[in-house]
Amino acid sequence: MARTAVVIGSGIGGLAVGLRLQSLGFETTILEKLDAPGGRAYVRKVDGFTFDMGPTVITVPHFIEELFSLERNPSWLTQPDYPPEVLGEDRRIKTGLSGGKNTSRYVQIVPILPFYRIYFDDGTFFDYDGDPEHTRQQVAALGEPGDLEGYERFHADAKAIFERGFLELGYTHFGDLGTMLRIVPDLLRLDGVRSLFSFTSKYFKSPKLRQVFSFETLLIGGNPLAVPAIYAMIHFVEKTWGIHFAMGGTGALVEALVKKFEELGGQMRYNAEVKKINVVRQGRRKLATGVTLADGGVLNADIVVSNADYAHTYLQLIEPQYRFWNADWVVKKRPQSMSLVVIYFGFRADGREGERLRHHNIILGPRYEELLRDIFGRKVLAKDFSQYLHIPTLTDPSLAPPGHHAAYTLVPVPHNGSGLDWELLGEPFVNKVLRFLDERGYLPGLMERLVHKSFITPDYFEHTLNSYLGNAFGPEPILAQSAFFRPHNKSEDIANLYLVGAGVQPGAGTPSVMMSAKMTARLVAQDFGLLGQGQRVPSVSAQPTAGD
Repeated sequence: MARTAVVIGSGIGGLAVGLRLQSLGFETTILEKLDAPGGRAYVRKVDGFTFDMGPTVITVPHFIEELFSLERNPSWLTQPDYPPEVLGEDRRIKTGLSGGKNTSRYVQIVPILPFYRIYFDDGTFFDYDGDPEHTRQQVAALGEPGDLEGYERFHADAKAIFERGFLELGYTHFGDLGTMLRIVPDLLRLDGVRSLFSFTSKYFKSPKLRQVFSFETLLIGGNPLAVPAIYAMIHFVEKTWGIHFAMGGTGALVEALVKKFEELGGQMRYNAEVKKINVVRQGRRKLATGVTLADGGVLNADIVVSNADYAHTYLQLIEPQYRFWNADWVVKKRPQSMSLVVIYFGFRADGREGERLRHHNIILGPRYEELLRDIFGRKVLAKDFSQYLHIPTLTDPSLAPPGHHAAYTLVPVPHNGSGLDWELLGEPFVNKVLRFLDERGYLPGLMERLVHKSFITPDYFEHTLNSYLGNAFGPEPILAQSAFFRPHNKSEDIANLYLVGAGVQPGAGTPSVMMSAKMTARLVAQDFGLLGQGQRVPSVSAQPTAGD
């Protein structure tokens, strides 16, 4: 009789782990509170516009190719995480822009250049495109004396962090303290424990370049002033495999993953909110046996995997008497990542949008360090702001009616531990951000050309996505919440309960949650004896040296 699995949540992490569980022989059901898949990657369609509500930056297409290559067998368990076609001399996938032939059967993924256009408050900008010579030219133009030489040292040190932290340790599940202690010498040798901003400041005198090479952690909820420098690996992850876009939006990738999951025999259930993870005692052992839905229905299963928010999973779905390692006080004391205001807007095109803007735009405000302290430390809504402006119709016009653009702009704000009243603050703040884009010339005449406007605030993350305090990315990725200290993918409290996604190891971001799914599925395989005799989960050892 086939084993059964229930996955709570159909975010990218939930879909990825569902696919892997199906490949292991489990009969898997994914339960989704909303009326369609995606979780944070839900899609809003209105007035002829298609808006991705969440992640839009796709990296490491090899991870996507892996998912679309799965079949109903566990052969992937003993295959290398980075096969030769991914770790060739230049470390780039050589099988096409889609990341491989199997991906292209389901969805078209194309590269985006530049990766980001980063605007500073004085109107100057930096096009980050991964091209070594172009990068050096811009560093020389924007930097101060010594910054070009500093970039060469930064590049070498970031490469070393990438090779150790991502390629060799990226799939390590730090389930015990000993595993963590064994890598401490490496962290110290790589200077990976100081803050990322402090790390970049060693190499660059220019405030602009310090921002360019530290801002990326904001896209996974991390404060550059607080995340450990091990996150310098993000620079090299992007530089190595590029930034990509799914034609039709990230929602098209989600739909493709659902199709693949159903082809493997998995079942999707929407409008199926989970109210409780069912637990029984077997002597001194506590065992997850399934879930109870909001409508009172019960779904039994051999294992439960939660792709829901980490804190919500333990605080709301599991009764306190079954929790020791994740007791209320433990969960609540974990610092949560920032939240977001995301504005979705459609506007009439004037044909000039691509002159100043690109697909991905980072528009930095006049303050960097102090604004970060306002968001993460003081938890106040500052008068100024920075934003990530996404205009996918520069790449895929089908996402808007003819003659129009669809866009969203994402503004980091404090989570709801701030006490800010978004019912009162939301609309004025949104209008202020849109007027800024108009009046500062990023989208001249925007307010007159606007035909659709909607937005979400931290309240959406808290009440619709069931995210504790309205956080947008799970526990904040500080040193004290990294590796072993980040919530574990296998519950310490309850047998047959697993977690996946941004809140657990290795962390937030689309590639990380796909890695999380593989790590969690491997733990399931080990616990259920699905590795053949003498087989073991492969570890990454020596790898080719990264190219320039």
